[in-house]
Amino acid sequence: MKRTLAVLLPLLAACLLAGCSAHTHVIGDGPSAPSDAPGADKVKQRQWYVLWGLVPLNDVETDATAGEDEDYEIRTEVTFVDGLISAVTSIVTITARSVTVTK
Repeated sequence: MKRTLAVLLPLLAACLLAGCSAHTHVIGDGPSAPSDAPGADKVKQRQWYVLWGLVPLNDVETDATAGEDEDYEIRTEVTFVDGLISAVTSIVTITARSVTVTK
């Protein structure tokens, strides 16, 4: 029993924690303030996909969000909330991903 638990517990943890991921693109010199600073100018949107991420349902325009700025950061990630949403909606093949633009 202990041996089975010792094998299953890390396997379960790996499966549950494997879904969160992030990717950051720095455009120009990047944002004027660090992206985690309290006063950072951020715009956060959610990108929706069907067929488990194969086909986008909406269009998140990061260029339009950045406006005239030439220095900004784009961060795409699967957050905990995105994971919760996807856990419910993936039954009908819909998943979500967060896109944050920091100027």
